[in-house]
Order: sequence, then structure tokens, then C-alpha cells
Amino acid sequence: MRVLMTGGGTAGHINPALAIAEKIKKEHPDAEIVFVGAKGRMETRLVPAAGYAIKTVSVRGFQRRLSLKNIGRNILAAVNVVTSSVAAAKIVKDFAPDVAIGTGGYVSGPVLREAIRHGVPTLVHESNAYPGVTVKMLAKEGATVLLCSEAAKKHLPDGSEVIVTGNPLRPGFLTETKAAARAALGLDERPLVLSFGGSLGARRINEAMTEVLRLSHQEGKLQHIHGTGKTGFETMSAALKEAGVPLSADGISVREYIDNMPQCMAAADLVICRCGAMTLSELPAAGKPSILIPSPYVAENHQFHNAMTLVEQDAAVCIEEKDLTGERLWQEICAITDDPARIQAMADNVRKLAIADADERIYRAIRSKLK
Repeated sequence: MRVLMTGGGTAGHINPALAIAEKIKKEHPDAEIVFVGAKGRMETRLVPAAGYAIKTVSVRGFQRRLSLKNIGRNILAAVNVVTSSVAAAKIVKDFAPDVAIGTGGYVSGPVLREAIRHGVPTLVHESNAYPGVTVKMLAKEGATVLLCSEAAKKHLPDGSEVIVTGNPLRPGFLTETKAAARAALGLDERPLVLSFGGSLGARRINEAMTEVLRLSHQEGKLQHIHGTGKTGFETMSAALKEAGVPLSADGISVREYIDNMPQCMAAADLVICRCGAMTLSELPAAGKPSILIPSPYVAENHQFHNAMTLVEQDAAVCIEEKDLTGERLWQEICAITDDPARIQAMADNVRKLAIADADERIYRAIRSKLK
């Protein structure tokens, strides 16, 4: 089986692709899998690290807000539309895949369009409840759309071929044990708080966590792993240094990106994060209580609605970004970690929301497309 995978830009697009690739390799160890990503983006690091070959094309998104600088960016984006299509066509022709699968990001559009044009069975997975423009376009052109939920169907064009699968997860979210993960990470008996704002970072979360780590370092009752994201590491490192907080000592680990997320989440007692679609699938799979901080910068405020699905089941606490301060976050952390019975109840509640067989559903959809 020859499989062309594409998706990138953020971990929310890359990790589902890696999860699908893992499932294919499990079922077909001799499968040949090649990824296509955007030149210079995160996938060019994460995909090879996972053991897969990757080819790149130059692609970028259009800026909606008009300014002199954005006009220049949009001209370059328009040029990339042409060059990326030419590059994608060559990759598809040379590799001759049996099936093409995309998981989102700007790079998915030109690659999957060329796959369709060359007669390759094509599937695109949409992890959010609000399908993006690229997914809608691909659905019109004949791609099979794999959705996270029934609710997303209504946002697709009439006549789209749709299969509800849930979101694929790396196996570690389902199989890693807390005891083994904590031992591997060298943790002691204190509760572990895992926090991150996404692969690109979230400034407000980093600012709040800087204050949390300062207070926590003084008390010493918790352990922390915090991922700053690409844009926040230097700023947060400098702020913590000024506050006398170590980046890697006394139960505190601050890093740019959390490469071993399934292991870290398995080890955690509480998770602090955004409410993207993949994270909201990972938390139930791992059975982790959470403090959710929805991004206010997304379409139709869908992260807030994502958060409410967990809050309404008493599986999470939500703090909107407009209300976020380090002191408020510290109070919420302590209210949960100081109460083992509450941690257990929240963990039990979140596990009820897990979809454990999404990878199997996706694999069946892929198999159905093979001749």
C-alpha cells in the first residue's frame, strides 16, 4: 500500500496525520507512507522524528485584513498557489499513491486537489466541529470527508460524502499508564500540572503560567511541565529567570514544545490548555481533569463551545481569556489539586466522553477506497 499523507502548520493538523499513519503501519507494516508538508513549518521536524519521509512545497495562507504589508503577503500567497500545485502534481505523479489522506492546514489543499485530479482516492479528516474552507472545497471536488462529530455535517455542501469517525489519537493517549509515565519522567509523589497553549504558543497563558510557576516554586507542593510554544520560549524564560524560577529543576520543566505529549499527559494530575478539537479528544482518552482557556481568536467562538462539553459534565473548569490572571489560575489549580476526591471524580467524568476507536473507523474508511 502506497499512502500519501498531508497536513501541517500546527500540531493540531500534524498529530492526527501521525496517528493515522501509525494505524496504517500497524495493519500494513510494509506500507510505504510519504508525507507532504509546507516548507519551513513544524511538520518538517515532527514527521521525520516520527520515522516518516516528508517532501515539501511552498504554500501560505491569504491574509483577510487589508494592509500594505498584507497585500504583499497575499501576492506571494497567490504565486504559491501556482507553484505549490505544480510541485504537488509532480509528487503525486512520481509517488503514484494508492490513496491520499489530508488532515488540514494550508498544504492540504493543493496536494489533495492534485491527488483528486490524478484519480487517486482521496480522504480529508476534519477535526473541528466547523469545517474549514479547504475541507468544504475538497468535498465539492469529490474527497470523502471524515468528521469528528455528527454536528459538523450541516456545515458541508449538500451531496458531500461524509463518514463520522471521531478524531484519531496517537496510541499513547490510550495505552500509557500513569505509573510508568511518571517513572520514565523521573517525577516524585507530588501532583503534576501539565500546561501548554498549543504548538505556536499563547501569550496570555504563558503570562499567567509565569505567575503560577513563581507562586508554585515558593510553595513547592506541585510539579510542572509547561510548553511555551514556538513564539513564547525566550520571553517566558527571561521572565522566570527574573523571578528566580528555574526552567528545569525543583519539579519544574519549561520547554518550547512538548514532544512526548502522550507520556506527559498520562503522568499529569491536571492539564491546563486551549480547547482545540484534538486536545478535547486527548483529554477524555487520557482521563485527565482540566482547566480550559478557550482561544477568543477562532471562528464562531468554537473553542468556548468545545470547553462547555467538558464543563457541563463536571470534567473541566473553564476560564475565559478575558478573565485570566496568574492569581485566578493559581487559585483554580489549588482548588483541584488539593482535593484528591475531586480529581478522581473529574477524571471519571471525562473518561465517559472518550471515543477510543476513531483510528479503526478511519482505517476502515481508507480500506473502503482501495481497489
